[in-house]
Amino acid sequence: MLFIPNPACLRFFFQSFRTFHFCARLSLLSCTRYVQFPNLLPLIPAIRNDSGPATALHITTIPKPTPAKPTSALVKVRAFGLNRMDLLQREGHYPVPPQAPSTLGVEFSGTIESFGEGDEEDRQGFKVDDEVFGLAYGGAYAEFIVVSPKMLMHKPRELSWEEAAGIPEVSVKPPPPFLSLIEVKTWITATQAMYLVGEFRAGKSILWHAGASSVSIAGIQLSKGDGASKIFVTAGSEEKIDFCVGTLGATAGFNYHTQDWSKEILAATDGKGVDIIVDFIGGTYFQGNLNAAARDGRIVLLGAMGGLKVPAETDIGAFLWKRLRFEGSSLRSRDEDYQGRLRDTLLEHAVPLLRQGEMKVFVEKVFPWEEIVEAHLLMESNKTMGKIICTIG
Repeated sequence: MLFIPNPACLRFFFQSFRTFHFCARLSLLSCTRYVQFPNLLPLIPAIRNDSGPATALHITTIPKPTPAKPTSALVKVRAFGLNRMDLLQREGHYPVPPQAPSTLGVEFSGTIESFGEGDEEDRQGFKVDDEVFGLAYGGAYAEFIVVSPKMLMHKPRELSWEEAAGIPEVSVKPPPPFLSLIEVKTWITATQAMYLVGEFRAGKSILWHAGASSVSIAGIQLSKGDGASKIFVTAGSEEKIDFCVGTLGATAGFNYHTQDWSKEILAATDGKGVDIIVDFIGGTYFQGNLNAAARDGRIVLLGAMGGLKVPAETDIGAFLWKRLRFEGSSLRSRDEDYQGRLRDTLLEHAVPLLRQGEMKVFVEKVFPWEEIVEAHLLMESNKTMGKIICTIG
């Protein structure tokens, strides 16, 4: 007996088969892409965060960066330094440059692993396996980072890493050699504020706010080494002031908790004021800076720890009769050519003194990067006198 199926049943069967076949092909394609993705983009360890407190930081994996430009260098990071901007970016309050990756960190030390495909003449004299330190727009909280050679520096051949940085004995185990020159980021910032923005020359006087911060520690020594007439600092404790004056060689320091620092500076300069002021505080120090500045003085703003708004009663008359210049600056947003020029200025002014042992870099504490939360909490405490560094591996 011949069986003839119902036409409606046949249509349902073939439609179901076509739907199943399409879904099966789509699933297979998706699975294939998923399996191949890690091979196309190898993953590396990195520290990431969801915007918020220090406890939001955690180690995860990200795609390994590759040199996008022919001359870019891929550096295997061995250590990175913490900065105030890291805290702001972590909390979602820092305007990150468009070319910066989302991973935190702008200063690092490590070894060049490779370059992009390009002419060796454009690599600024660097080669694979060179030990380097430098700056980046971001991404230093990771095992690898891509950076322009214009933002790198060689370890001086004449010195060991320890000698070049002049690391003193601190209250923690001395860091290994490759840590030392990572600190030059702070010297670069101090160099920018003094020379390129503040137009420092020998014989000028200078005030460094936040005197025990890593940038001001570098700046005090640069000022002394290049012949400043007087070097003043502000700080929040007598211990920090003693450190700046007794150890670093500042002329005098003033405790902003117990003294009117602008009046003290005028008294110490016979009413003249100081030629250059380097400020990290901002709004709450605005009037004091105007008062303490000398005629034709320069006020360089590098941060706003005291807020972005000035008090309502602020008197800006000093801008006119003192002929003052107030200029804000950030290093991270500068282009590669500017940062390369700044690097060369640093090599001219600071490296000779580092080689002679006349200047030092002070490391507050070294953390393994697994303890990044503790490192950020320490920086937030404002109790440090020097740099905080994390090591990888």
